Formats: sequence, structure tokens, C-alpha cells
Amino acid sequence: MSKSNRRRRELRTAALLTAPFLILFSVFFLYPTYKVIALSFTDSPLIGEGNWVGLANYVELFNDRLFYTSLWNNFYFVLLTVIPTTVIALLIALAVSRLKGRTQALVLTMFFLPYVLPVSVVTMIWSWMLDFQFGILQPLIEAVTGKPVPVFKNPYWVMPMIAVVTIWWTNGFNVLLLIAGLRNIPADLYEAAALDGATPWQRFWRVTWPLLWPVTALVLTLQLILQLKIFDQVYLLSGGGPFNQSYVVLMQMYREAFQLNNGGYASAVAMVLFVLIVVVSILQYQLLRIGGRK
Repeated sequence: MSKSNRRRRELRTAALLTAPFLILFSVFFLYPTYKVIALSFTDSPLIGEGNWVGLANYVELFNDRLFYTSLWNNFYFVLLTVIPTTVIALLIALAVSRLKGRTQALVLTMFFLPYVLPVSVVTMIWSWMLDFQFGILQPLIEAVTGKPVPVFKNPYWVMPMIAVVTIWWTNGFNVLLLIAGLRNIPADLYEAAALDGATPWQRFWRVTWPLLWPVTALVLTLQLILQLKIFDQVYLLSGGGPFNQSYVVLMQMYREAFQLNNGGYASAVAMVLFVLIVVVSILQYQLLRIGGRK
């Protein structure tokens, strides 16, 4: 077989193998993305055609005070969750990695179990536990504040408590990633460090942390993307209140699209959030990579 025929055969094989993915990717991502971009320049309702309005939706959006409120709430939630959940997951992973056999599997399962629960179940559990009158966690809050607090109706408590619920719910996946990273660190490095007289803290700082940093950077980036897209917990626990203190960007998109039937304006909100997530995620990941090389 000639070289050109072999090359064509390889190209046909590659096209055949990648075709299913390319078709699904085009149908379920590229085409919907194109439609959202096109809709954001129209005044169309959620279903149906609209008129071309150019940048009018974006101009209106950037003059909307509620949009800036929701954007601030998104970033506030990121501050409350991304770094804390990564630190907590790292501490749990370090502790679980010291266990052996069935004990380790059981403890890891206990931490991972909340992650497989649907958000409706998670929010119902925490709504019961934090209920103003009968919640089993209200005595703990009362011990701190001196009185019971309706946390999801209080403007100062609502976002921190939603962050607590989110960390409890999603942290099992982060623990799993970090444990996988810890298991990829060769035991010989710890033995060599111990022979050199390194303390446990020095072994962590000089061996564990540098080799675990790529996984940690991945966890931070994934958490940033996920928390910027928060919607379910807020919608089910607080509905965006009180006084818009938990009103986030996806809630504004939901309201405009499904309650006010402004499909074009909702698409503009979605595109701004999409671009924001892409830019912030790339910047964060690059900064983490640079920090990991130092």
C-alpha cells in the first residue's frame, strides 16, 4: 500500500471514530450556543421569532442595577465557597489518606455520599435542620447569636448559609480528586525525606504540596466555574431574597426567560455570564499554573 493510500485510510478511520462526538458536540453545544448568541441581538420571546435590535439588550443589561447586584452576589458566593471548600477538601483528603483498607473506604463513602444526592433532597434536609422553630441546628445558632435566626430570610445570613450547604453537598467530589492526587505521589519521596530528617510539616510543604498543586489548581478552577453558575440552591432555599441579597445572575436569566418571556434579554444575560466564566476561569488557571512553577 502506497503512502498516500495509507494516509487516506488513516484519515477515514479518524473521521469515522470522531464523527459521533463531533455530531453530538455540534447538535448539543455549537448549535445551541449559536442560537443563544443570535437571540441576544433580538427582542424575541422565549419561543418564537423576534426583531433584530442589535446591542440594545446589552446596553439595557449594563444599565440594569439588578444585574450588578446579582453579579456581586455571584462573586460574594465565590469568595465564600471556592477557597474554603478546597482547603476543607484538602484537610479531609490528607486525613482519609492515612486510613487503610475498609475503614478508608467507609469514611470516603461517607464524605462522598452527599454529592450523589439531588439538590432538592439536599435543600430539604438543610431547610429542616435550619428551620426557625424546629430545626436541630437552631440551638447552635442561638448559642452564638443569643436568639433563633431564620437564616434563609435574613440578609446577613442567607449567602453564608447557602455556601455552607453547597460545601457540604459538593465537597465529596473534591476530596476524591485530591485523594487520587495523593495516591500518585511516590512513597519513595516520603521515605527519602524522612531519612534526611524532614519533619511532617516539611514533608508536606516540600513533597506533598508541590506534587499535589496541579490537582489543587484543577479543583479551584472547577469550583470557580461551578459556583459562578449557582442557581439551584438559591432558588430552592431563598428564592433570591431577602431584598435580593441572594439574587444571582442565573436567577435573573430565569426570571427574564420563563417569567417575563424576554428570550432575547435572557440570552444577553446568559452570554455575559458565559464570557465572564470563560475569562475568569482562564485567568485563574493561568495564574495558578504560574504560581505552581515558583
